[in-house]
Amino acid sequence: MEHVLTSDSWQVGVLPQTGAALAYARIMRNGTWCDFMRPTPVADYDDALKCASYLLTPWSNRLRDARFTFAGTTYQLSPSFPDGTAIHGVGRSFAWRVVSSDATHIELHFDSRLHSGVNFPFAFKAWVEYRLEGANFSTRMGLTNLDTRPMPAGFGTHPFIQRTLTGSADVLAMQIPCDSAYPLVDCMPTGAPQPIPAHLDFRQLRQVGTDFADDCLTERHIGESILLQYGASDTHITHWMDYLYSHVVLYMPNGQPYIALEPVSNANDGFNLLAQGADGHGVFVLAPGCSREAMSGYKLGR
Repeated sequence: MEHVLTSDSWQVGVLPQTGAALAYARIMRNGTWCDFMRPTPVADYDDALKCASYLLTPWSNRLRDARFTFAGTTYQLSPSFPDGTAIHGVGRSFAWRVVSSDATHIELHFDSRLHSGVNFPFAFKAWVEYRLEGANFSTRMGLTNLDTRPMPAGFGTHPFIQRTLTGSADVLAMQIPCDSAYPLVDCMPTGAPQPIPAHLDFRQLRQVGTDFADDCLTERHIGESILLQYGASDTHITHWMDYLYSHVVLYMPNGQPYIALEPVSNANDGFNLLAQGADGHGVFVLAPGCSREAMSGYKLGR
């Protein structure tokens, strides 16, 4: 059952039983709620991958062959994607416990020790808080290592943003302050980040086109936000995020009415990049009992 958050600017539906995913995120335009994120059909409320947004924890994106090496030990996970990778962590597959909630906020926790079949070799707790404050919709995510060993970790969110807002002429334009992107084959890094190619270069505000993308951008200008703009309705949204989100995954599928714009802490295959000693992987290592958290959000302008 969804928990609905509402302010004058935002309406957000949260699904505790579906990995704390979002059923929808709507903004108020001229007295009408408009879908900013891809809305989820009620029949799909139990499938996080079909939701408006879902959480990526305790790692984001893919692990090659569902395997990684850490501190000299190799761990084999169960593949969770047809390409044989383990993708986007495990949090989306389980119910999360509501810790506190009211009309404008909800906090949910997930303790891996309380569930069977968790596809990760370390015990951990994850949490998320969604909050509406005026024009702002924020997400606070965190992880705690509940294991007796250090563990590699990362997290992020996977929102699907609508290409149009109030009609077919109200097309999304965006500005993403990232200078580099990883060379990828089948979404796996093949080398260090390179200067961003033209089709991924949104450092200046420009309209989303028809180019396909499934890429990991990095060298984000810390302190600068992503800007989202729908010209016809004069709608401006600032997508801000903490420094921990050093990577942005941009997914632009062909023929779909949405894109995905994912703030994430670690690069694709980050755990293995860490094991290889690569720079800029974004993985953080949590000692037993230690935690990390980060915030991101959207602020609705005019």
